[in-house]
Amino acid sequence: MLNFDYCAPTKVVFGKGTEARVGELVREQQGKKVLVHYGSKSARASGLLDRICASLSQAGIGYVTLGGVVPNPRLSKVYEGIDLCRREGVDFILAVGGGSVIDSAKAISYGLSHDFDVWDLFEGKAKATAFKPLGVVLTIAAAGSEMSWSTVITKEEGWLKRPYNDDIARPKFAIMNPELTYSLPEYQTMSGCVDILMHTMERYFTTVDTMDLTDRIAEALMRTVMENAHVLRRDPHNYKARAEVMWASSLSHNGLTGLGATADWVSHRLEHELSGMFDVAHGAGLAAVWGSWARYVFKTKAARFAQFAVRVLDVQEASDEEVTALKGIEAMESFFRSIGMPTNIHELGYDLTDEQVKELAHKCYVANGTMHGFRDIAEEDMARIFAMAR
Repeated sequence: MLNFDYCAPTKVVFGKGTEARVGELVREQQGKKVLVHYGSKSARASGLLDRICASLSQAGIGYVTLGGVVPNPRLSKVYEGIDLCRREGVDFILAVGGGSVIDSAKAISYGLSHDFDVWDLFEGKAKATAFKPLGVVLTIAAAGSEMSWSTVITKEEGWLKRPYNDDIARPKFAIMNPELTYSLPEYQTMSGCVDILMHTMERYFTTVDTMDLTDRIAEALMRTVMENAHVLRRDPHNYKARAEVMWASSLSHNGLTGLGATADWVSHRLEHELSGMFDVAHGAGLAAVWGSWARYVFKTKAARFAQFAVRVLDVQEASDEEVTALKGIEAMESFFRSIGMPTNIHELGYDLTDEQVKELAHKCYVANGTMHGFRDIAEEDMARIFAMAR
């Protein structure tokens, strides 16, 4: 097992009606003027935005609002938010939504705190030294951005989707009311479940010796998400299932499920290029590429995939660990199909040309170089995985 640092400073306020406490929580952080950042019209139509603004007003806190965040959040909206915050003297940012809104809010905070172009962070040309405090009212269980250090933004020019990671971006608080996720369409809920799973799976697939405790936490989390995804297909208003998935979303991406090991983020980086080019749902894109990545790399340490197969997917262990590993990959793809998720890019709705395969691989290589995780993945490997996933 490797040495590790663990940072999880976000205060979690979990349960029914907890959005009513937003004013109190912002006041604890000494916020005076808040940007309330949100996505679609549903936040307003549902009355959630009114309840949040009322709570801020009752706490004596001023605010301005900015909506319009879309999935795969855009750099242009980030620039709009930075300009608005500077004009209005905003000193606290409140994200009301899921991962896209939270990431957009994080990028606004970065931009508001520095003189350079915020995109320089995502291109690796600069490093953040400051961050305006940020809170979250979570409405989608998926990205885990409410407790994570990561931010992912899409630049429309060239359709480049890039991450930036820094512990200073972890939110001060995250309000999590599972009831706020009741109205999500099934496809969005299931895509979110895949994203949660992948945040742990990409930590789980490691070649170093691991802590069994960390493995067991990760395995329990994955089984919990899979079981409750099926519950939510039958009963989307099941509070317990919504709560299990919402809490799993946070724990899956706050670092807990990978302590003491390396991680492999190749599937995520490949998917970033897919959703950058085609604007697909992130979780669905992950499901479409994961099986091809897994088949491409599993022989590097088949025992790890075999353990995943047996402990997470209840695969009967075979005498040959490679056979067990392959059965586990097949079982995971069967689960994806059982919740309406794709297992290749054609099922995602796109038939890649050879030129598109090359373009996706090249963009991924330019952004990441050779990726080091479960095994080294160079540009030619990226192209092969994209081709396998067609």
